[in-house]
Amino acid sequence: MNQGDAFDASIPVLTEIVSSPALPAPVTLPDTATLGAAEWAELEQRLNERILQQLTARVDGMLEQRVRDSMSAVLTHVLHDVTTELREGLHDTIGRIVTRAVQQELADLQARK
Repeated sequence: MNQGDAFDASIPVLTEIVSSPALPAPVTLPDTATLGAAEWAELEQRLNERILQQLTARVDGMLEQRVRDSMSAVLTHVLHDVTTELREGLHDTIGRIVTRAVQQELADLQARK
């Protein structure tokens, strides 16, 4: 960079502190020696909810992936079966159409004699 180049104020320099997104505050547990029954129940409820949310998120992700994998295999199999059926049906239909067309042409040729 030459000294004559313009200084771009939007580019941070090494001496500036670049702010990062705020991280959630760590969870602090209260002093368990001073907890009453209500505080224990509240702590239990909060822990229960947090663990349930974490497990649900993991299970949802795993379930979605397994369903996606299973559906992929099933759809591939079904697509193969449907394609085979359509191909066979199409071949039969075309065969019948050609047979009728040939018979009709032969009948027309015989009628012209």
